[in-house]
Amino acid sequence: MQVRRLSLTNFRNYSRLELDLPGGVILLHGDNAQGKTNLLEAIYFLATTRSPHTSQDQQLINWDALLADEPVVVGRLVADVARPDTPAHLEMRLIVEDRGAWAGNGASGFRREALINRRQVRLMDLLGQLRVVLFLPEDVELATGAPANRRRYLNVTLCQVDADYCRDLSAYNKVLEQRNALLRRMAEGQARQSAEVLQILTDKLIEPGSRVWQRRARFITEMGHQAQEIYFQELIGGKESLRLGYLPGWHSNGRKTADGQLADGDWLQASSDAALIGERFAAELAAARATDLARGSSTVGPHRDDWAILVNGKNLGQFGSRGQVRTAILALKLAEINWMKATTADVPILLLDEVIAELDLHRRAALLAYVADQVRGKGMAQALLTATDPGMFPDDFLAQATSLTVAGGRVSADG
Repeated sequence: MQVRRLSLTNFRNYSRLELDLPGGVILLHGDNAQGKTNLLEAIYFLATTRSPHTSQDQQLINWDALLADEPVVVGRLVADVARPDTPAHLEMRLIVEDRGAWAGNGASGFRREALINRRQVRLMDLLGQLRVVLFLPEDVELATGAPANRRRYLNVTLCQVDADYCRDLSAYNKVLEQRNALLRRMAEGQARQSAEVLQILTDKLIEPGSRVWQRRARFITEMGHQAQEIYFQELIGGKESLRLGYLPGWHSNGRKTADGQLADGDWLQASSDAALIGERFAAELAAARATDLARGSSTVGPHRDDWAILVNGKNLGQFGSRGQVRTAILALKLAEINWMKATTADVPILLLDEVIAELDLHRRAALLAYVADQVRGKGMAQALLTATDPGMFPDDFLAQATSLTVAGGRVSADG
């Protein structure tokens, strides 16, 4: 899988860009704030329908276009994607129709449209058409940051390869929103005779929620095996062990030690029966009912999940050194590539944004050797890296890379 052509209109600092991309390694270099990261963001956005840098898609539209005296402003991201089965023409449109309303609250007057082969589809249908693995310096927060970061990682990664998971997650979130709205009204005394409705919504959570749990547990198990092999064999030479621990969002986990929570996660990872998971979910919801009513929100479910990276049995987010965390995240990202390849029989595009400068010499060499070996052996069709200084890359790596200079929203070939 690779992007053969990328077209951008009114996206970030690109008013207009038409860029043909070769296979193999592509090095995008230039000063800061010139548009290198924006190119990777555009490819990631087409793959996942979301930006890794902002939750407000309106911010992706070129500012000069918004200032122009036009009734409608359209940002367009288009990619021609080569795939093992059939090529695809992917497009995302970011449309501002009422700039007065948009400027007032940042939402009204703005909409998104997705197209596949020039036919409009649901945003969800775009997922899986293009698969990427993105590696950012701030990915260390997967170990040290808030649980929401780790849940987002699960959802973005799984939705690229599993449409059923994405549908179950969407259905679960829709019911969860309704249940939380009812719980808030009940907590404020505004909803009378709502116990039956609450039970109906509670029951509707169980089926999609159980499947979300089941799929997440299997993913963490599979990713853990891949990450351990890379960490043990390629990065640290067998000195430490790594595993991923699942911490499901169960009511009982609020009263358990970390080891107890991991034991619950182990049970979930070992369970292949969605019905058994559903029975456990129903019991947890019943146990949390009084708490939910008092707080006015749902305190049990996949939306409360967490997971941890464990090295020698210790949670890196709490006890890991900076070097351990970076090494573990590197292993996780390389494992993600292998997992996607094993799951889909195709290799995702690798996007590395200013990561090399953040790694020490040993980890930098390990990552570049992995990328070079994968591309040389045709195990990876395309990898895009950004850097301010090409001099940090070894000569043999640069020799096999296509180097492009990015300056002021323009891209040109070196030499």
